[in-house]
Amino acid sequence: MHDAIHIHVNGEVRTWRSGATVTELLQDLDIRTERVAVELNLEILDRAVFDRRLLKDGDRVEILGFIGGGSL
Repeated sequence: MHDAIHIHVNGEVRTWRSGATVTELLQDLDIRTERVAVELNLEILDRAVFDRRLLKDGDRVEILGFIGGGSL
């Protein structure tokens, strides 16, 4: 991979392409952006910045999915 970086995604080290955004990461992982919260280096990101936030070497990304429930 040209211009590769190493990031941690949910605790797993991954080699990723330099210059990718959070949106691109989620798309490549086949994760819908409207159903997740993303923490980048201990900062919860607003969905509005996913497509502007570039990933850098050593970044730590935690992706949390929301699950709807039934009745009580």
